[in-house]
Amino acid sequence: MGFSIARQQFWQGAKDLLPLASGVVPFGLITGANGVALGMPIEQVIAMTILFYAGSAQLITYQLIQDNAAFFMIFLTSIVINLRFAIYSMALSPLISPLAKRYRFPLAYLLSDQAYALSSMPEKMQQNPTQRLWYYVGAAFNQWFIWVVSVIAGTIIGVRIPEYLSLEFTIPLAFLAMLVSTISNRQLFIVALISGSCAAVAQFLPYNLGFIVAVTSGVLAGLMLSHFITVRGVN
Repeated sequence: MGFSIARQQFWQGAKDLLPLASGVVPFGLITGANGVALGMPIEQVIAMTILFYAGSAQLITYQLIQDNAAFFMIFLTSIVINLRFAIYSMALSPLISPLAKRYRFPLAYLLSDQAYALSSMPEKMQQNPTQRLWYYVGAAFNQWFIWVVSVIAGTIIGVRIPEYLSLEFTIPLAFLAMLVSTISNRQLFIVALISGSCAAVAQFLPYNLGFIVAVTSGVLAGLMLSHFITVRGVN
């Protein structure tokens, strides 16, 4: 029975991830194409993709390499862009930390925006830890597989995709779909509104600091609203 439940949740997570592939596939094609355009061998692009497993950081790294940026700046920018995964990790820690290290490390490596968003939806939070864990594994593994295959395809055919198709617009659409699905109450709506507004205002800051401003403002807004609700008893 336990194996049956685990298998069911795994495939459910993998299935629920598929609609989000509309943003993952073009992103992967662009990432693969940009790596080849910089003169990197296909093998190096693929190795970098598997090692990084962070599309936004990989694209920014490409840009900084093209601009002949110092290694320290490349490293620091990658860390800043990926700070959100620290927040994701804290949220998923109660689910993964009881596992042995040989399981924790691969599950931490597979962490992505999409897998985190799906496994953190209100209905999933109501499931028992085993169900939620296997659901996360299914979503996370499928996301990784689609991403790697998309980048490989991008190294082969991405450079031939006409620029007028503007595939980049599907990337924010995927994140918007995840955002809307997780806004289940007034508090989350306010947090999303504040964070989104800060991201829009700070988008012109250098080194992608606008993202950090948006994340920080969202976290602070969430903490303040939680405190206000706890103290005042506001629903």
